[in-house]
Amino acid sequence: MTSEKVETVVAGNYLEMEREEEGSKSTSSKLSKLFWHGGSVYDAWFSCASNQVAQVLLTLPYSFSQLGMLSGILFQIFYGLMGSWTAYIISVLYVEYRTRKEREKVDFRNHVIQWFEVLDGLLGKHWRNLGLFFNCTFLLFGSVIQLIACASNIYYINDHLDKRTWTYIFGACCATTVFIPSFHNYRIWSFLGLVMTTYTAWYMTIASLVHGKAEDVKHSGPTKLVLYFTGATNILYTFGGHAVTVEIMHAMWKPQKFKMIYLIATLYVMTLTLPSAAAVYWAFGDNLLTHSNALSLLPRTGFRDSAVVLMLIHQFITFGFACTPLYFVWEKFVGVHETKSLFKRALVRLPVVVPIWFLAIIFPFFGPINSTVGSLLVSFTVYIIPAMAHMVTFASASARENAVERPPSILGGWVGLYSVNVFVAVWVLVVGFGLGGWASMLNFVHQVKTFGLFAKCYQCPPHKA
Repeated sequence: MTSEKVETVVAGNYLEMEREEEGSKSTSSKLSKLFWHGGSVYDAWFSCASNQVAQVLLTLPYSFSQLGMLSGILFQIFYGLMGSWTAYIISVLYVEYRTRKEREKVDFRNHVIQWFEVLDGLLGKHWRNLGLFFNCTFLLFGSVIQLIACASNIYYINDHLDKRTWTYIFGACCATTVFIPSFHNYRIWSFLGLVMTTYTAWYMTIASLVHGKAEDVKHSGPTKLVLYFTGATNILYTFGGHAVTVEIMHAMWKPQKFKMIYLIATLYVMTLTLPSAAAVYWAFGDNLLTHSNALSLLPRTGFRDSAVVLMLIHQFITFGFACTPLYFVWEKFVGVHETKSLFKRALVRLPVVVPIWFLAIIFPFFGPINSTVGSLLVSFTVYIIPAMAHMVTFASASARENAVERPPSILGGWVGLYSVNVFVAVWVLVVGFGLGGWASMLNFVHQVKTFGLFAKCYQCPPHKA
């Protein structure tokens, strides 16, 4: 089959959907369509860039204090490129799966394809179960982290309530994401989310430079292997936000155009993460080792309060990004995924929020939990499993011959592609999961011993009477 024919197959249903949308202008306002219905390349880019860095922006200076300046910069570049590679691999597998299914006349107009279904269709139930476990667990804890971040941030504006109480409040607020049907409907939110993180990153950069070096500041990192690999794993987590790649692609009118979107989004995100993390670390140095949220060290001003409020809104958006795939899985399990009643789907989704709420109250360790999730879950979910799945899918000569997406010639064909996949899988298994898992678990256990489970106010300064 020629590449032109393949493109028609892949995009077929989306073209039909677009025509249906165009025919319904009389029933849905143009304004609603502008803000609510997204499926373009630009929508996908905003979704990737907005979702990739949220609360982790505030913990990267903490990682720099563990790694040191040079290692912090190098790991960001390295893991950013590695994350872009595996996002590309996931997109190739999605297009391969969807093309095969649409050749069989399968209609996906009322069904959102997810990563575990791609693995099931290409490799069978064992791969499906593996992907389902890691992906759902990661997204569950990803949602937990956003909820913890909400409580951590709002405390720096209003400390009349402890962080646990704020977690209760924001858990209820984030539950409203059950009413957002799919990633099609995040158009305006993705755009605003990126504006918010851009403001916060440059506020952190400029405020740190204006503040200057703190008195007697030291930059002693790296000092311990445990801290070093904990910091590295937080950066692995930072650029592992492509657990929702398949859902973002499925929301596109022409998903085969996704290929380079994640890389371009990552390059933009680096213009936010590198200057902000470096500047805050330069200003506060080792003080960050006991302040995992960078905003806690910056002086309170209107600009800082604005950053806090914007990050709160953005964390609500990112909570929705992480939780929506879980909503889809639950809908499919219950049997209401293809129903057109938004209210019915929203009611079914509500139980998904409860365990997230509960886990955020048990483990309120903003910062250390990122590294733990990164090493134990992100390492497999978005690095090892995609790389291995791609190699197994195209292991036979016939599969490679009939592949919808050919390897980029710049890599040296299939040999080069397999070489990169092997490197990614081995590196993340040894450094990310092995050394990172060891270090982050030690650090996590230390936080539990120091603050206890259900900590009422993690890393809060003594309250002034």
